Amino acid sequence: MTDAVARRYSKGAMLFHWIIAIAVIVNWRIAEAAEHAEMPDKAEIFADHKALGIAILLLTLARLAWRWTHPVPPLPSGLAKWEATLARAVHILFYVLLIGLPLGGWLANSLTGRDIDFFGLFTIPPLPLGENDDLGGSIFDMHALGGNIFIYLIGLHILGALKHTFVDKNGGIFRMLPFGKVPG
Repeated sequence: MTDAVARRYSKGAMLFHWIIAIAVIVNWRIAEAAEHAEMPDKAEIFADHKALGIAILLLTLARLAWRWTHPVPPLPSGLAKWEATLARAVHILFYVLLIGLPLGGWLANSLTGRDIDFFGLFTIPPLPLGENDDLGGSIFDMHALGGNIFIYLIGLHILGALKHTFVDKNGGIFRMLPFGKVPG
C-alpha cells in the first residue's frame, strides 16, 4: 500500500459514503415534496421517504461495521486544532443523525399507529408501544428539526471539503474519491 493510498478511505468506505450521501439528499427532497403535496399523494410520497429512511439506517449500520473493521486514514496534517475538532464532531453528529432520524421516524410512526411499507417488498410493523398521537407528533417535529440540522451540517461538510481541496490543497475531497491527488 503506497503512502498516497493510505491517506484515502477504502473503496468500501467510499462506496458507503457516496451511496448514503445521495440517499440522504434524495430523502430530504422527497420529504420536501411531501410537505407541499395534498392527500393522498402526500401519504404516498411520505411512504417513499420512510422506506428510504430505513434503507439509510441499514446502510449506516453496515458502514459502521465496515469502519470498525477497516482502518480510517488520519486527518490531513496541518489542520488547525479547531478544524480537527470540528471535523470529528460533524462526523459523530452525522452518525447520530443517520441512526437517530430513521429510528425517530419509526418511533413516531409507531406511536401514531402506522407501519412502514418498505418499497412494497415487506411491511415493518409499528414498535409495540401503544398509540400516543401527541407524543408521536412531537417526535415528528423533532425528526423534521433534526433533518434540517442535518442539511446544514452537510453544507458545512461540503464547504470544508472544498476548502481543504482548493485552498489548503491537502487532498480534501480526494480522500473520499478513487481519483485525484492526495498530497503527502
